[in-house]
Amino acid sequence: MFPFSAVVGHDDLRLALLLNAVHPGIGGVLVRGEKGTAKSTIVRALAALLPDLEVSAHCRFGCVPGSADCPDAPHEGVERRRAKLVELPVGATEDRLVGSLDLEKALTQGVRAFQPGLLAAAHRGVLYVDEVNLLHDHLVDLLLDAAAMGRAHVEREGVSVSHPSQFLLVGTMNPEEGELRPQLLDRFGLTVAVKAARDVGVRTEVIRRRLSYEADPVGFARKWEDEDVRLRQRIADARHKLPAVSLPDGELRRIAAVCAAFEVDGMRADLVVARAATAHAAWRGAEQVEEQDVEIAVRLALPHRRRRDPFDEPGIEEQQLEDAMRQAAEHAEDPGEGPDDDGPGGGELPEPQEGPKGGGNAPGDRPAPEPAPAFKARLLEVPGVGEGAPGKRSRARARTGRVVRSSTVDGSGLHLVDTLTNAAPHQRARGRSGPGLLLTAADLRKAVREGKESNLVLFVVDASGSMAAQKRMSAVSGAVISLLRDAYQRRDKVGVVTFRGSQAEVALPPTTSVDAAATRLKKMRTGGRTPLADGLLKAHRVLEVERLRDPRKRPLVVLLTDGRATSSGLGGDPAKDALKAAGLLEQTAVVVVDCEQGHVRLGLAQKIAEALQGTCVRLEQLSADHLAGVVRAA
Repeated sequence: MFPFSAVVGHDDLRLALLLNAVHPGIGGVLVRGEKGTAKSTIVRALAALLPDLEVSAHCRFGCVPGSADCPDAPHEGVERRRAKLVELPVGATEDRLVGSLDLEKALTQGVRAFQPGLLAAAHRGVLYVDEVNLLHDHLVDLLLDAAAMGRAHVEREGVSVSHPSQFLLVGTMNPEEGELRPQLLDRFGLTVAVKAARDVGVRTEVIRRRLSYEADPVGFARKWEDEDVRLRQRIADARHKLPAVSLPDGELRRIAAVCAAFEVDGMRADLVVARAATAHAAWRGAEQVEEQDVEIAVRLALPHRRRRDPFDEPGIEEQQLEDAMRQAAEHAEDPGEGPDDDGPGGGELPEPQEGPKGGGNAPGDRPAPEPAPAFKARLLEVPGVGEGAPGKRSRARARTGRVVRSSTVDGSGLHLVDTLTNAAPHQRARGRSGPGLLLTAADLRKAVREGKESNLVLFVVDASGSMAAQKRMSAVSGAVISLLRDAYQRRDKVGVVTFRGSQAEVALPPTTSVDAAATRLKKMRTGGRTPLADGLLKAHRVLEVERLRDPRKRPLVVLLTDGRATSSGLGGDPAKDALKAAGLLEQTAVVVVDCEQGHVRLGLAQKIAEALQGTCVRLEQLSADHLAGVVRAA
């Protein structure tokens, strides 16, 4: 394992991990960064620095000696163990995470026994999730429950178990592959963004150390052993000192004032900053928390909590932090503030300054207007039952979810009840004489489950001159932003095709990063003629490529247009060419959003929808509030 002390740079990440090692109550670390930046290397190296634990002997859950709330209690004896780093694979099953019925004992001995999962193994250690943003939603829900309560509750297949599960949660992610669910994002105490160094000297040293490690891993680790031992001892000393570190009222008010100035939701941010500041003071060997400890804690704890929208950039502007700390200093010195005061942060924080926008416009081009306010979008589904990756949009057969029936052919996992029910009548004929059941292959039944899948949502946006009226394009942009937010929440893959002038273009190849789609949309140019046929052909080509990449991910095309085709790259009548191109998407779920406005309507979008065998909805009908609840539109 690559030594923690040998890592070059990434000071903020190393500090965030060390503070959590000192005070696990901080709540873990989320590491955001591009690929190839040693995120996983640093996290795995942390385990070697964690102090040994005293645990109850022969306890499967690693409980504190004398613990009475352990399923294996009462215990006898004490032993020392190394703290574990347990890795949760993105493709792990629910049984592997929380544990399940021990089928071997159930079928051979006729007893119900619990087989612990990863949540039990990670107790008092580190639970590491690489590519945490790609973790299936049902596993995220289980992680949230365990992180909130410090216990894991298992109620399944006749097993009822509750065991302690307190762990340091560390996740790494590449934002280009999609964002994290807000509920899980808030559970991480600290967040750090890592980037590869641009300094030639630093990059050279990274290469030198990595090659040296690969040539002789044992010798390289021995070279850095003394540094790691010193870090390990410093962590142990800081842990011992932590309970004695005081948090003065002035610093407590400073923390509250900063969090209020940044308008973070809830009180978790205040608590995390307080714990991180206390841990940093203990790490310094100080007796009490000071302003420098608070500032470092704020830098690590607040960036990901300031996001109000999945399309907001994470992070804190340096000027904003300076202003907030200056305002908070007044509250740290003034003990007279009461609950009836107006509160800290009297003025609004300055907005980040946008840089100059370069690039000129081609003749007839117009920048896209500011989008209208976003809204809660209605649910657009792909009809039928798919088999795609877990998500929250369309019905799908899944490895997890509710069991709808059992089968001898299809399904995932054992349907225990139906298996036992099918085998029970034959036990006497098979000569059973003791505990357990005598099974044959014909008795086995698989569980057929149904859940929700994510989809590929391809937006095909008419950006021609007929759509470029200020109010209309603003409404269209607001609708697409709303649908993108909906796609983010439902874990979809999204792409954007725009058409205007003489051709269509792929503004964004399909990706799970919906914030990238929002950024491209804001840069979209409008004006020119309407090559509707080209837009549909381009959408068809994009879908063909995506089907080769992932045949199970079902697509949903959302076409936003007024239906007025005025040009065609096919050389024929634009309207007829558009209808011909529509025929290529016959086997695809399509929703046509009619953007036509005014008292006199030509109804051209409806004709396109009929040719596509899809559904046509008016632009204003995309809002869930406009309808009496969420409806199916495809």
